[in-house]
Amino acid sequence: MAKLLEIKNLTTSFKTDNGYAKAVNDISFDVEKGSIIGLVGESGSGKSVSSYSIIGLLPKHNSKIESGEILFEGKDLLKCTKKEMSKIRGKEISMIFQEPMTSLNPVYTVENQIAEVFHNHTKLKKTEIKQKTLELLTRVGMQRAGEVMRAYPHQLSGGMRQRVMIALAIALKPKILIADEPTTALDVTIQAQILELIKKLSEEDGMSVIFISHNLGVISNICEKVIVMYSSQIVEMTDTRTLYYNPKHPYTKSLISCIPQIGMSGQRLNHIEGTVPHPNDQIEGCRFKNRCTEAFDKCVNMPEMMPAASGVGHFYRCFKGGN
Repeated sequence: MAKLLEIKNLTTSFKTDNGYAKAVNDISFDVEKGSIIGLVGESGSGKSVSSYSIIGLLPKHNSKIESGEILFEGKDLLKCTKKEMSKIRGKEISMIFQEPMTSLNPVYTVENQIAEVFHNHTKLKKTEIKQKTLELLTRVGMQRAGEVMRAYPHQLSGGMRQRVMIALAIALKPKILIADEPTTALDVTIQAQILELIKKLSEEDGMSVIFISHNLGVISNICEKVIVMYSSQIVEMTDTRTLYYNPKHPYTKSLISCIPQIGMSGQRLNHIEGTVPHPNDQIEGCRFKNRCTEAFDKCVNMPEMMPAASGVGHFYRCFKGGN
């Protein structure tokens, strides 16, 4: 498959009282046309910052991209002007945010908010935009789409608001959709429906998806390839099946061990001791070593990403060799 997006050695930092801290540290990965890839890891791993770096939504006053390239169809987005990025954002690369109530404008109807997308990027007439909005809401599975168009965000359920967010994101048929924890606040039934909807839209439009989650169970239901992040770095990446059945990095193994299994009634759920270090924390060597059950003397050095012998496209950051 052709590479639609190439992230090369991206480093993004935020200003703190102790200087700039790296929230994303030298990450590289590709997104192929029509593929669905997952970015997974605990809060503070750098998943969302990676996505904001791609789409150009980092806060200007306290963040900066120190190095790297973000190539979209061969064009480096980091070299685009503000005007150029405003044309790409929404039309070519779009995003679904984690909490729709903070992303949707509370004083505008659903129709007005979707119409704004068409006004900003197309020359469609008002009647055409109204019809497009109705079709969009119907396409994302909204019951009584005509009534929903006239509603305000607070009048809708969580699942309905998320469908509105998806409609906004796919309105212009983007080539890449970034979904940042889109199912976190939803119950499992609605969550499954949203996952199925995103997968269906990707297949129908040939749209690539970067799906961000802390939940490996959710990732397994939708993604073909998984990138595991920990403390600003990529620690493992491979196809979804290989990741679950042959994980190499101790952090990936720990995440998988925390997934609830059928028949676990009455048993304690596994968890990873400790917390993700702050980007400012001075840690020599592997950043996971203080929480790792497999750590040994060599871990005082930083391991490089290395290929696994088990398969093409499987890479991990660990001295243990994935044993």
